[in-house]
This record gives sequence, C-alpha cells and structure tokens, in this order.
Amino acid sequence: MAQIFSSALARLLIDGALPLLDSRLAASTTPYTGSPAMIPHVESRARSMVHYGIFVPKLPEPYRYLNTMTLIGSTGTEIFDNDALVAPDARNTTTVLSTTAADDQYFYRAYDAATDCDFAADGSHLRWGGELTIDVAESRAHILGRYPDFSVELTSTITDQVSYFIRTPIYDHLSLLAPFEGTITDADGTTPVSGLGTFEYAHAITPQALTGRPFPGPLKLPADFFTYQIIELDERTQLLLTCVSVRGAVACLLVHIRVLGESTRVLDEVTFEVGEYADDLVDEWGRPMRMPAHMRWIARQDGREVLRLDAVPDSTWRFGHGRGYVGAYSYAGRFLDDDVTGSGYIEWVDTQRNPRRSWGR
Repeated sequence: MAQIFSSALARLLIDGALPLLDSRLAASTTPYTGSPAMIPHVESRARSMVHYGIFVPKLPEPYRYLNTMTLIGSTGTEIFDNDALVAPDARNTTTVLSTTAADDQYFYRAYDAATDCDFAADGSHLRWGGELTIDVAESRAHILGRYPDFSVELTSTITDQVSYFIRTPIYDHLSLLAPFEGTITDADGTTPVSGLGTFEYAHAITPQALTGRPFPGPLKLPADFFTYQIIELDERTQLLLTCVSVRGAVACLLVHIRVLGESTRVLDEVTFEVGEYADDLVDEWGRPMRMPAHMRWIARQDGREVLRLDAVPDSTWRFGHGRGYVGAYSYAGRFLDDDVTGSGYIEWVDTQRNPRRSWGR
C-alpha cells in the first residue's frame, strides 16, 4: 500500500505541481550568477542530498571519457540509493565513482562524511579520503584523483553558461560548461588531455533528511529511469541529453545545446527511444538491470528537426552511478544540416517495473 501511495503521489507532483514550480527552461538561457550556491550542506542538514560532478565526454583512446561522480547523503530515491553502503547515519553516506573506458580504470567507493572526508562549508575544498580532492576558487576548479590503477589531475575553467535539469525550491540540478586541461597517469605514463567538459552540482530536500536510517524500499521516491548523455561535437559545441521518469511520468526530457562563449538553447520537443536491449547486467547484490544496445534521440524546435542521433554503447559498463552504470557509446546522425559521428558519455539507471522503450513529447 505504501508503494502504491508513493507512486500515485509522485505522479501527481510530476504531472501537476512540477510544471508550475520548475523554472529550468528560462534559467538555462541566462548566465549563472552564483545562485544556488554550490555548497555541501553537510553540517546544516538543510539539504539531504548534494552532488558534485566533473564530466569529460571526449578523450583519446583508450580513455574515451572521464567521469568524477560524487553523491553526499542518501538520496531517498529508488534509482540512486545503494543501502548496503550506508554510513551509520545515512545522511553522511557519500560515494565517489571515477572511471574511463580503459580496461582497469575503475574506482567506486563509499565513505562516511563524518569521519573520512573534509568538506569546507563554502564548497571551496572537498576531500574524499586520500583518493579525491576538488578545490574551487572563483571560476576555476582543480580536481585531483589518486586511485589504485590511475590518477587524474585536471583544471577546469567554470563558465557562467548553465543548464538546469530541474530548478525548483526543493531541488536544483545544474551543469556549467567547463573547458579543461590536465593529465591522466597510468602504467603507460602520463597523457596530457584537454577539451570541453562540465562542472555539475545538485542539492535537494528529500524525506531522508528526517532520519539517519535509510528509507525502506517501498517508501523511497519512485524515480525509476534515468539516462544522461554528453557529447562534445567540436571544440566549442556540447550537447547534454537527459531523460528521467517517475513511474511512467516524464520528469525531464531535454536536449541542451551549448556553444562556448555564445547562448544556450534548450529543446523540449524531444523523443528518446531504445531500439534494442542487450543482456541484463547484474550487480554484486544480485539486482539485474536492462541495458541498451541501440538508442535514438530526435529533437525538434518549432517542428523543425534539429538533431537526430543513433547511439550504440561499446565500452565496458562501470557500476556505481547509484544503482546504475556509466560508459561510452559511438553515435552517428545529423545536427542542424551536418552529418556528425563520434564518441559520447552515457549514464544509465533503469529500475522500471513496467518497462518502456520510448519517451517523447
């Protein structure tokens, strides 16, 4: 009964309240001015979930991409909580996932924010154990990751070109366009890297803020599908493709088009389809997940087709994006009037009880 009520309430909020409260489309076409402040909220408990992320969608072989994905606090959601990893107080649970497509470059670990980490209240210094530090000063972020099989050092220039996936009084999730340069070091030596990345932040108030115990499964917020994909089309152009659903209701289905130094466009006439599924993947707790073998994105503006992409995942999937996975794919299609091909970055979490193959508006 609790599960049915939770699902019904979520549908009501997504279909009814969210369109009235969410200002993401307008906010994505104006510069970021520092609000919301990108702070960790650990001491205040004002926000029960905080996310920092640095994502690089295009690197040379064998790396292809680099992700640095962190969560602070249990989210209270179906798709992102791994309750077997919780700290003594679930609100202090924090995880780091950092990977590339190279064979052994995979790091995923849970920490207790109260004992293992150091988070400055203003967000200027963030440290997870001895493995990851993020230092932010004005418009620059320095990322240092020292993992068992590889290390990463990047400097990102954080621009004011912002994209919002959601912008409400209780939940903000934003991405800032961030050119970067740095190095990846592994057994083969040190490789200089540079390109067009993102610096991302989210904070949310969820029911998890009320208790240090993880929410039981039936009471978690029933977000059941999430994919986020990033493509660097060229040295100045970046695409963000997002689809999120809550028990069949679309919470986010957007394509952001960002050109460095220019304005950002947000397209909401979007269709996302899974043309074919691969074999399920099973995590260490025995939970299976459907994984895509072929996907298609179509985005229009005022009825005119702006983007059509076919994508095929073709790297090793890395577990740890909540209950889901990250990896790389090859894509081909058309953007505006040009043929495009290349490699992109993908995040994928699918816990749907009534599986869907397409989402669209």
